[in-house]
Amino acid sequence: MGKLSVVLATFNEEKNIGDCLGSVRQLADEIVVVDGSSTDKTVPLARKYTQKIIITSNKPMFHINKQMAVDEATGSWILQLDADERVSKELAAEILEVVRKGSDYDAFWIPRKNLFLGKFLAKGGQYPDPIIRLFKKGKAHFPCKTVHEQMEVEGRVGWLKNDLVHLADPSFSRYLLRFNRYTTELATDLEKENLGTNLLAALNYLLIKPSFWFLLTFIRHKGFMDGFPGFVFSFFSSLRFPVAYIKYWEKKHNKYLDDLTSDWQ
Repeated sequence: MGKLSVVLATFNEEKNIGDCLGSVRQLADEIVVVDGSSTDKTVPLARKYTQKIIITSNKPMFHINKQMAVDEATGSWILQLDADERVSKELAAEILEVVRKGSDYDAFWIPRKNLFLGKFLAKGGQYPDPIIRLFKKGKAHFPCKTVHEQMEVEGRVGWLKNDLVHLADPSFSRYLLRFNRYTTELATDLEKENLGTNLLAALNYLLIKPSFWFLLTFIRHKGFMDGFPGFVFSFFSSLRFPVAYIKYWEKKHNKYLDDLTSDWQ
């Protein structure tokens, strides 16, 4: 019978860490936490569930710390989680069956349901939102190149049936904080690409891309079926293009702005 390591990278997650680790307490043979020098109670709360906690720096590419947690795991199977995720009893039972019986697959996609404005979105391209989280040790890793990358797997990938619960946006204010960071990361990518600030580029990012994305998610992927939360999600999701472009334009033309990430805290 295999053993399961649950691994996390954290930074200032005192509101989430207890519920996250509590959801896997009966499932995990080992819990590994790599913490990016949190300034809140994340580490003391995590110690209620595990003593295997590694303190490091909070790196801009957070996947580096996630990979560090993966590397420290000793189980034959690894379940990688974020602190704002919860493993339901149904998903826990399904994972336990895989670990106990073994599998011909080397990793598994897990469907994930996302909370937004108090509703788990079912449309708009937001479900099943598959993500690779369960894998055999040594068979998957983070490339650590982009913020929304999937794990790379050596071998076959299967599917689990039960949902992982994702509570990234328990409030709209929390969503806006993440929106600010994400659009800054997009602006940084535009800077690396050396995108022009001419009229064509402005029209593309201020009008064409957001219009296309809104119609794609709200109409083509039926975001309207999620009601007002579906509309707001599609609208703000489309706004990431003009907001990122405006931040990029500002960086190019505002001599008083040195760092796009200076307002993150």
